[in-house]
Amino acid sequence: MRDLKYLFAYTVPISVYISFISTGIWTYSAVVYVFLIIPLLDLILGEEKDNIPDESVASLQNKWIFDVMLFLNVPIVFGLLFVGFSSIQTGDFNTLETIGIAISTGVLLATNGINVAHELGHRRTYFARFTSKLLYMPCLYMHFYIEHNFGHHLNVATPEDGATARINQSVYSFWFTSITKQYLDAWKRQKIILETQKKSFFSLKNDMIFYHLIQPLYLFSIYYIFSFEVMIFAIVVGIISILFLECINYIEHYGLQRQKLASGRYERVEPHHSWNSNFKIGRITLYELTRHSDHHFKSSKKYQVLDNHEECPTLPMGYPSAILLSFVPPLWFRVMNPKVPQVQ
Repeated sequence: MRDLKYLFAYTVPISVYISFISTGIWTYSAVVYVFLIIPLLDLILGEEKDNIPDESVASLQNKWIFDVMLFLNVPIVFGLLFVGFSSIQTGDFNTLETIGIAISTGVLLATNGINVAHELGHRRTYFARFTSKLLYMPCLYMHFYIEHNFGHHLNVATPEDGATARINQSVYSFWFTSITKQYLDAWKRQKIILETQKKSFFSLKNDMIFYHLIQPLYLFSIYYIFSFEVMIFAIVVGIISILFLECINYIEHYGLQRQKLASGRYERVEPHHSWNSNFKIGRITLYELTRHSDHHFKSSKKYQVLDNHEECPTLPMGYPSAILLSFVPPLWFRVMNPKVPQVQ
């Protein structure tokens, strides 16, 4: 039964579905659930810092149930998108209700879309990586697959990394710098990959070109099936999901730096170059994304066997609470700046 605790991640889609079929304040069900109820549960249940015994890691790493729980998010996400688009098409929502549904959809895409895509993007099989890109598609952020896997993990906690926030940088400034730099760096990374493979820029191996064809095709299909208004809604919820993702990027590496060695290279990535969070509910809801230190230390490890490292910097709250705190920069700086380790 302990293996099935990650079924709790499906409570987010349930809250989103309630938003879709509701009116009035209930259209904000997913927002309330993620940013109020989950933080309260984290506060009540607290942290869990224990690691899986070494003798159990191998069996858990290859246990099929953990992969199934990830892949089930594909029909869940796309099924709910269809329900949400249909609600917008046929419903008579006022402006505030539409905003509630839009934010709820953005929450769905950020948690069960981008977060799951991130986990699958680190897998070796073609199917897992294809599924990863498929889940990035409705978020309109498919290039993130290239920059995250081949750029961010190499440059994290350095000035070269767009997804590492500088100390005293607000989340609003970070949204602009991270989104623009990661997009440009994805093109640069794609060019390097093609040169390594001795392929031309216009090769069929240029995934960036395909991303810029697939995403407009996705939006056109929404326009064709539903309407122009629903297509605009799809663009808006994609942008919301991107901003939620960048909030997570912001809190995961805020103010952390790797030392530059005499050779001109940076020190290797260690657990203390990412912020960790061990609050129970946030961990299982996000498939252990909050144990981010171990993920960067060994990106090949699957979510169910990620470890807590005592030496890594730890957030004093779960991810949802940290996102809300980041929206008020003076409070964020006051809480987090004293906790940022100084580079020696």
